[in-house]
Amino acid sequence: MLLFCGTMKLFKTVILILCLTLADCLALFAGTVDTLNIISESMRKEVKCIVILPENYSSVTNRFPVLYLLHGYSGNYSSWLKLDPGLPEKVDKLNMIIVCPDGGYGSWYIDSPIDSTMKYETHIVEEIIPFIDMNYRTIDRKDQRAITGLSMGGHGGLYLAARHTDVFGAAGSSSGGVDIRQYTESWELKERILGDTICCKQNWEDHTVINVIEKLENNQLKLIIDCGIDDFFLDVNRKLHEKLLKNGIDHDYTERPGKHNSEYWLNSIDYHLLFFEKFFNSSTIGKQ
Repeated sequence: MLLFCGTMKLFKTVILILCLTLADCLALFAGTVDTLNIISESMRKEVKCIVILPENYSSVTNRFPVLYLLHGYSGNYSSWLKLDPGLPEKVDKLNMIIVCPDGGYGSWYIDSPIDSTMKYETHIVEEIIPFIDMNYRTIDRKDQRAITGLSMGGHGGLYLAARHTDVFGAAGSSSGGVDIRQYTESWELKERILGDTICCKQNWEDHTVINVIEKLENNQLKLIIDCGIDDFFLDVNRKLHEKLLKNGIDHDYTERPGKHNSEYWLNSIDYHLLFFEKFFNSSTIGKQ
């Protein structure tokens, strides 16, 4: 009996060592995750941000394209990595950098016209992107820079890209709230972001994706948009799709089975990553 117990302990020890060794080996082939504190002068505070680098980043000298990945309402900079812990392995295969900014609890990635401390459009476009390009080996061109996100982040991805076509070459939205005018009583949009719908009606018109794309010209952005057929945002996504078609704006639009939940987004992100990989690879000008 003592011999059996001793054998079992040895067996468990060997298994533990094998597991730890396997984990170490897998870690060697996973991307690096940097957590940053970036000073936002526009909002007068430090804002966290995650940068996911491919495994070969430190062993090569070439530069990399960058995908900015935006979280949803009530999330933060770490939400995407918690949703998809496999992102570091995916950037290895795709050979790109992923940046996950913090968009606040419910900023919708705009500069609020009623709250000067909520300037997340300025923060991402004028503070995060220059910081990333200065401190990492990125390809600092719009044809090597893309942005997408889920839910609130889907609105943010399309909103920021459509307003800054000189900065981004491609954009996406997964389950995006692409017409916030339809949700005036939700997510504290009225109280914290845009103001009353009567006295501040123009704020709502000016800061919603479905209106911002009016100024978009075809081929200014490569676009990917998708939504689940059981998602409460499906109707506004269909209307955005129809408007893009009417305006002659080429885009990739898909409806898939699914709801407004992590299961859907975990599936959707892989399609977005492949879309942006193809976009980045379509331009080889200036790659090193």
